[in-house]
Amino acid sequence: MRAVDIKNDVGDADALFINDDVPTPIAREGELLVRVRAFGLNRMDLMQREGRYMLPPQAPKTLGVEFSGTVESLGDGVTDFKEGDAVFGLAYGGAYAEFINVSAKMCIHKPDILSWETAAGIPETWITATQALWTVGGFKEGDRVLIHAGASGVGIAAMQLARAHGAAAVYTTTSSQEKINFCTENLGATAGFNYKTQDFAEEIMKATDGKGVDLIIDPVGQTHLQKDINCASRDGRIVILAMMSGAIAKEINIAPILFKRLRIEGTTLRSREVEYQRVLRDKVVEEALPGLTDGGFKVFIEKVFSWKDIRDAHKLMESNQTQGKIICLVD
Repeated sequence: MRAVDIKNDVGDADALFINDDVPTPIAREGELLVRVRAFGLNRMDLMQREGRYMLPPQAPKTLGVEFSGTVESLGDGVTDFKEGDAVFGLAYGGAYAEFINVSAKMCIHKPDILSWETAAGIPETWITATQALWTVGGFKEGDRVLIHAGASGVGIAAMQLARAHGAAAVYTTTSSQEKINFCTENLGATAGFNYKTQDFAEEIMKATDGKGVDLIIDPVGQTHLQKDINCASRDGRIVILAMMSGAIAKEINIAPILFKRLRIEGTTLRSREVEYQRVLRDKVVEEALPGLTDGGFKVFIEKVFSWKDIRDAHKLMESNQTQGKIICLVD
């Protein structure tokens, strides 16, 4: 089969190419072999391409964790799907290819109303947002929530989910006024702040009359952590999803962590066992899929590429100018 590969195993975007001599995977027990129609890009793909991402042992060499496509064949023990079914799902890797083998527990039947492109943009971001809000963050109705990187795929999903499930307020940070407008006008954010030009912690405290926010979802890390601590409410929760600004945070004042009784927790998704991921999949089917099919929730797509233009797709993600998902069609 054909699959996206990397010259010399690691490199910049120009090192990507389509290799037409990759072994086609086989569906093992409990798995589906899916003919990929589209796949979504995620920042972990950029890090993996550069050799800066620690892969879980289950992950194949080929990039990509989310996809949509049709079931080509079934492994032993699969009863919830049949050959020819349209599906979308989350994998440990291998989505940048014509075929992928993936656990049936991480696949979802694709409603006809969802395009291949839209379906491919759902799994990683909406499952991660669900995990961050409920499983780790303990989100509940009436919480005030701060979501960093609001125009990212996870940010877009998390804001819509929080608003729909009764958040008292949803704040966000981004890198431009254009992205702030996108979040407030399209996603229902209460307010947005430019972290480059504003002290978002001060702005949050003003907006909440000094109360702060109950839950913070942070994929940025280093540059934001102290301000997260400063604007968290008493008994607040801070969920660290990634380290986009770096891993080393120096001179952190830990006193508010103690006095506010804060809980700071890091979490990953790709390294989790399949049963943990299945529970999240079921939560997405319950909480998000109805809204995704009736129009209550939206998957915002920045651009759709042919996978033959994978280099350009990666460069667009690296530009940090996107407002939504980048999708590639396998043609």
